[in-house]
Amino acid sequence: MIAIAIDDEPIALDVIRSHASKVPFVELTDTFTDAFAAISYLQQNKVDLIFLDIKMPDISGIDFLKSLSKPPMVIFTTAYTEHAVQSFELDAIDYLLKPFSLSRFLKACNKAQELFTLRGQKAEDKVDYIFIKDGYEQIKVELEDIQYIEASGNYTQIQLKDKLISSRITINELAELLPKAEFVRCHRAYIVPKNKVTKFDRNQIWIGDKIIPIGPSYGNIQLS
Repeated sequence: MIAIAIDDEPIALDVIRSHASKVPFVELTDTFTDAFAAISYLQQNKVDLIFLDIKMPDISGIDFLKSLSKPPMVIFTTAYTEHAVQSFELDAIDYLLKPFSLSRFLKACNKAQELFTLRGQKAEDKVDYIFIKDGYEQIKVELEDIQYIEASGNYTQIQLKDKLISSRITINELAELLPKAEFVRCHRAYIVPKNKVTKFDRNQIWIGDKIIPIGPSYGNIQLS
């Protein structure tokens, strides 16, 4: 993974450089004490992951991330705890509290690598699972366990065999992660696994006793 680090404290950047040099799958290509210089760099270079400080003089890490239209994965690095909830609402991979150890840094990098690998899989590759953010954690979800997926307010709910997962991921983002040969969007608020459908007509789909509507824009769905 190509990574950069942004922090107004040079000593903090030295720590990230040292830790990153020991992680074989992370290539730290540049570091910045000036967040606006980092924006210019991101516009011209491919970056997969940002190590991002939150408390910076000109712009906070939170506002910096919000300013990016297509942000890379982000691991926040900070000495403060009060922004943890907001950072995870922005789909941060992890939240490292300074000073952090190499082992804690590696754990965060491993989370990023898992998501990076999943996103990079080619469409024709067989995908058996995905990782979904649930609160502060990334949870492995076996595709075979998914019964149906429903958008509900600000959350997307994934009904599994034995439990329900609620995530801030949007249903559109989740649709991009799922193999299209195995899952179908039947409504703006629903995705179903094709092999769980027990019957259907023009207006609805049955998955066991669960009845799921077919939206007016999804009338030509293919379930075979």
